[in-house]
Amino acid sequence: MTRHKGYALLCAVVALVVALSAAIYAAAAADHGPGPRTGSALAAPAAPPGGAGSAAPASTGVWVGTWGTAPVGGEPGTETTGMAGRTVRNVVHTSVGGTSARVTLSNLYGTRPLTVTHATLAVAAGRHGPATAPGTLRRLTFGGAATVTVPPGGQTVSDPVPVAVPYDSDVVVSTYTPASSGPVTYHPHARQTSYVADGEHTEDESGTAYTGTTAHWRYLTALDVLGPEADGTVVALGDSITDGVTATADADRRWPDVLADRLRTAARSGADTPRYGVVNEGISGNRVLADDPRRGASGLHRFARDVLGRTNVKAVVVDLGVNDILRDPGRADPDAIVAGLRTLVDRAHAHGIKVVGSTLTPFHGHRGYSTAREDVRRRINDAIREGGVFDTVVDFDKALRDPYDPRSLRPEYDSGDHLHPSDLGYRTMAQALDLEDLADLKGSAVRT
Repeated sequence: MTRHKGYALLCAVVALVVALSAAIYAAAAADHGPGPRTGSALAAPAAPPGGAGSAAPASTGVWVGTWGTAPVGGEPGTETTGMAGRTVRNVVHTSVGGTSARVTLSNLYGTRPLTVTHATLAVAAGRHGPATAPGTLRRLTFGGAATVTVPPGGQTVSDPVPVAVPYDSDVVVSTYTPASSGPVTYHPHARQTSYVADGEHTEDESGTAYTGTTAHWRYLTALDVLGPEADGTVVALGDSITDGVTATADADRRWPDVLADRLRTAARSGADTPRYGVVNEGISGNRVLADDPRRGASGLHRFARDVLGRTNVKAVVVDLGVNDILRDPGRADPDAIVAGLRTLVDRAHAHGIKVVGSTLTPFHGHRGYSTAREDVRRRINDAIREGGVFDTVVDFDKALRDPYDPRSLRPEYDSGDHLHPSDLGYRTMAQALDLEDLADLKGSAVRT
């Protein structure tokens, strides 16, 4: 079965489940996810548009992250008008499915309160375009109200809504803002086309009003689902290589996407491997130690938000450090970078989270390459391989390097800039991960 036919079948199943389940929907299950994004119980779901026939089955299982992204900064050019008078329809891709969903909206980089008067969530009608699958559109509420105001620097989590969300599918989240909040909190390099409409069109199922397109995600930073498919969340924390800036757009070929596929396949086969949703918290240009106004807070400064603040996190894969080398005007200190990585591990352990760390991949031929920087990369990788930094290691360097020139990526794994992988390179990275290494800390040895 082709991927497009499989997706069409998923949409048909969703519509059938929605139609048959109106009479049996009872209530959402209690929230089992730890941390600040979860409460003691679920609020009553808001009545969806469309009336009868639009409810989902009773929800069981646990809350997990099925998609997420890291806010990077204020979108250039939006300082004055923001997205005032327009509807943003973000398109995101799920790693696991569920029977209820909720979203997180962020005004982290806004300078004025962000007021959202209308918001909806729906399963997308197909792999491309802003249209929604029949019967899946849901109005979102926040504390029972349709309108929410998010203060500058803040975020808000919606009430859960009953909706059958399939795994490996696209979901659209639409928000209408009547006034500007200042700079729009966004994530560039989404590698996913999203949409914009003039006026309020959050409940437009056809998508015809969405004549504008964007390569950014705006305001939306998380999509959680409640269901039995997963027991927790694994976060991929990294830079542009994790962000997937050279992956084919609208094709979901970043290495965390391929990892999600592997985890689902293993779960369906009955393998004794973790059952996780996958959340990609990569930021292009991100570093372990230093903040950058265009490339987000450092790994140290955003770890609490982008890892500890996600839902039901059991493990994190850390792939950071290359930009600490490339963006240092002198010679980066490998000991300081390794110490920063150890600090991330300590913070994860304090919350019972397993840490898988990666070696740093080659960049010979890239404009930032020098023999001194290569020496720093080698010293960091030696420290990682020797142990004492992470709980376990995935050797991305070994997986991608050219055996005839270990300073370089293998040609078939090189996107062309000699730093970022090709689609095949991203797939190879995901395949290098031992899924059993993602098991949580219970009963496993930890770094001492």
